Amino acid sequence: MKTAKNQGAEMRRWVFPAGFLALAVIGGASFFAGIGGSHPERAWQAYHINFLLWSAIAQGGMLFSMIMHMTRAKWSGPLSNLSESFAAFFPLSFLLFLILFLGREYLFPWLHQDLHGKEVWLNIPFLFTRDLIGLAILYGLGFAYLYNALQLKAVGSGARGGALRGIVGRCSGKGETDAGQQRCKWRMTLFGGFYIFAFAVVLSLISYDLVMSMDPHWISTLFGAYSFVKAFYLGLGGLLILASIQYLSNREKTALTPAQFHDLGKLFFGFCLVWADFFYCQLVVIWYGNIPEETHYVIQRTLLAPWEYLAWIIFAVCFIVPFFILLNQKIKTKPAFMILLCSVIIIGLWFEHLLLLGPAWNANAQTIPVGINDGLITLGFFGLMASAIALYFNLFPELVPVRGGEMR
Repeated sequence: MKTAKNQGAEMRRWVFPAGFLALAVIGGASFFAGIGGSHPERAWQAYHINFLLWSAIAQGGMLFSMIMHMTRAKWSGPLSNLSESFAAFFPLSFLLFLILFLGREYLFPWLHQDLHGKEVWLNIPFLFTRDLIGLAILYGLGFAYLYNALQLKAVGSGARGGALRGIVGRCSGKGETDAGQQRCKWRMTLFGGFYIFAFAVVLSLISYDLVMSMDPHWISTLFGAYSFVKAFYLGLGGLLILASIQYLSNREKTALTPAQFHDLGKLFFGFCLVWADFFYCQLVVIWYGNIPEETHYVIQRTLLAPWEYLAWIIFAVCFIVPFFILLNQKIKTKPAFMILLCSVIIIGLWFEHLLLLGPAWNANAQTIPVGINDGLITLGFFGLMASAIALYFNLFPELVPVRGGEMR
């Protein structure tokens, strides 16, 4: 029989997922109310932005573990466990992409334009098929890596029961031998390497099809790289928030250390610089090239109302402010402050997606098209992401980074 203490702990394990699912329900209700209202395009546009943002956080967050494994980095420790939890959002991201098909009439302005021969590439059946295949490959590689990582953790921890042992079984069919563990590590290296390659290719493809194509006569050869660098920047921000929450929740029991926060903060700072460099290079090269079919894209987003100030606010929020803040060594080791900073940056990158997509969707807008419904839909996506991660740790509580239970 379970004691009252155990029953209380069991209940607490499911409270947070239920709360996050409630947020998802609120967001879903707002979305359906929006598409059933007088301006369904606004609801679909908010959905589109949030699909791109939260999928990028999950994809970039998962990438951290693979990079740490591939480079044999020792400092990451239990941060890799947290990183791998972002894979829990992959099935939801895949499903959310399929739902995008239903809003195609509201999302792709080129459906009613003369594409001057580009219709060979820009047509709905081909676009959704190639992106669907790309996401399936990316997420399949992510789960293959995770499967082997969990097998290795099950052996390393000596777990004899529970979901971790029951689901993934033994590290190899021949038992928990050193050879079996090496085989798991080799497979992690193989699938991790393929995931890193697919991450760059698939996110470039998604950015071309779901962002750049909204203005089909504009071309940027840097846009794919800009997008997957941004996804890793977002993923590191999401990982910092998750690690900070775990740290603050477990306090003296946590296996996370200030040194790990400092190192992760430095990596986050580095990709803040890389993102800003790509942002700047793309802007300056187009500006000085002064080719009309390229400069109109920049002019519309930096010099014309209502977008004229938004680009520079985004640049300040996502680069200038974090640049000066993260120069301070101690701030990187303060979890509560990092939650705030990373949340502000993620919100800034939400508006960055709006800046890239909004002018194509709202050519005659007099004000920036953001309302309460956009916020509620965003809250719903946050609820989906948070509930997926919470359910992952409820399923594998051994992976929560606490002393005596962490796996490296």
